[in-house]
Amino acid sequence: MKFGYTILYVSDVVATLEFYETAFGFQRKLLHETDYAELETGATRLAFARDAFARVLVGMPLETPTVSGLPAPMEIGLITEDVEAAYARAIAAGATELEAPASKPWGQVVAYVRDLNGFIIELGSPLS
Repeated sequence: MKFGYTILYVSDVVATLEFYETAFGFQRKLLHETDYAELETGATRLAFARDAFARVLVGMPLETPTVSGLPAPMEIGLITEDVEAAYARAIAAGATELEAPASKPWGQVVAYVRDLNGFIIELGSPLS
């Protein structure tokens, strides 16, 4: 078995796809109408599905986070050699600032932003 992808349920798949392309430089793999999209992110894919599909896909409605509300109890971790530049690019693309880049005791530089849906994104340097 291998980890293939993560799906985030969002209200606007196209806007989310475009945000991640602009903010983080990911390449679009797939956009199916306005309901589902995937980005190439390396060994796995990051996908977005319209939150109204949650009832169809998993048989129940889901609570989708918002920028003004509490974030979902998860985060997306992205690894980059230049956390400061990635943080600035994300903010310029419309991400909400949470924590500016800072060196952590374990030797990693880490920053946090929220995407336009309210999901937390960690930007971290590679661990040695």
